[in-house]
Amino acid sequence: MVTVCAMAACAQQPAGPGAGVEAAGAAPATSPPRAVIPAGEVPVPHNVVLMDRPNDDGSAALVVFSMAGDEATRIGAEVLVDGQWQKCVLRPQRLDVLDRVGKSPAYFGWSPPNPDDRILTVDRYLTFDEHGELVTNDLAAGHTYSVRLVVHQGAAERSFAVGDVTLHEDWFSTASVNNLVFCVVFALIILGFILAARRNPRLFIRRIQGLEAVDEAIGRATEMGKPVLHINGLDSLATLSTIAAVNILGRIARRVANYDSTLLVPCFDPVVMTVSQEVVKNAYLEAGRPDSYREDHIFFLTDQQFSYTASTCGIMMRERPAAIFLLGMFYAESLMLAETGNSIGAIQIAGTDAQAQLPFFITTCDYTLIGEELYAASAYLSREPMLLGSLKGQDVGKAFVMVIIVVGTLLATIGLFAAQHGFGQHFNWQWLNQLITPLV
Repeated sequence: MVTVCAMAACAQQPAGPGAGVEAAGAAPATSPPRAVIPAGEVPVPHNVVLMDRPNDDGSAALVVFSMAGDEATRIGAEVLVDGQWQKCVLRPQRLDVLDRVGKSPAYFGWSPPNPDDRILTVDRYLTFDEHGELVTNDLAAGHTYSVRLVVHQGAAERSFAVGDVTLHEDWFSTASVNNLVFCVVFALIILGFILAARRNPRLFIRRIQGLEAVDEAIGRATEMGKPVLHINGLDSLATLSTIAAVNILGRIARRVANYDSTLLVPCFDPVVMTVSQEVVKNAYLEAGRPDSYREDHIFFLTDQQFSYTASTCGIMMRERPAAIFLLGMFYAESLMLAETGNSIGAIQIAGTDAQAQLPFFITTCDYTLIGEELYAASAYLSREPMLLGSLKGQDVGKAFVMVIIVVGTLLATIGLFAAQHGFGQHFNWQWLNQLITPLV
């Protein structure tokens, strides 16, 4: 059976008889022999408890103890492996930096009996391989370990046996119950709005001027006999903004098909090109105009940033589209694309979640979708119950989180004020300070 030992260094406190902790005389095999120090020179830990760490994967144990100390007090840890004590850390920790029981509600609840006790975590031990290199070894679930504390006070140190502990893997973390509750509540809210959207597809959504102008821009291009240019940004489908841009492309393509206009989609990524071709093709089929679909109008240019920018600007100058959609992720090329589109007099509707590019789009484009408006565009244009209900449910969830932040701030402020001014001497205000905040 593999065993583990933990060291702890504590502040100066006279140790009398009956201290409740047994001194361990064996020195670690990997370190030189220690000098025998009189017990009165090293503080002694009291109320020592060794336990498996709750809510984890069985990879650590906790040593809980009380001790008075000063800046010279240090705590370390050792592990007994194959009959030899192995250190858990290269340098012992200062006593005053160890966590307190009262600050760890995930492990000990909101009102532990000894909130000022210290916590030492034992989760690994150090050994040397055959080449003399230092190796870090993790503790494993299902094994039983023997633990001891070693207290350092200046140049003096002393070992204290703690006991044995068997590590267990926990399948469910009780510290995350609040997260589970919030997830269930948000899921129910979204499902409820999806059902409501199926009964009433005209659920209210705040007007977004850029999306209201889509029909106007496409209609203007049709009247002028000029094409519509759509750019999906300069990122792959792994980016959320690119996915949102492709979804919007499907809605735009359906309207272009209804107006019997021309749609051009130069692509920066070949995978985005393939997906865009399928999206546009389906849009033409749904509009009843499959004969108007032209696969060569959705094409790949290059995956080089400024080569793509130059090619797209050339297309703008030659084809002179009347409507340009700049949707997705953009970088330094955003201003060049938007300025070129502005110079030919096209209606430009831009949308991105790249904060650094928003000022350029706002300056040079007629309409700009800012941040999450880009994600909401698909639901806004299609009015599909699934998308619409999800959008409304997410908005309510965000409002709920905002309320929680405000209430949590107020509770934390009240709890801190009450604790500092001594209100309710016999009442524990700590739970107010951490009522809504996550346990870990």
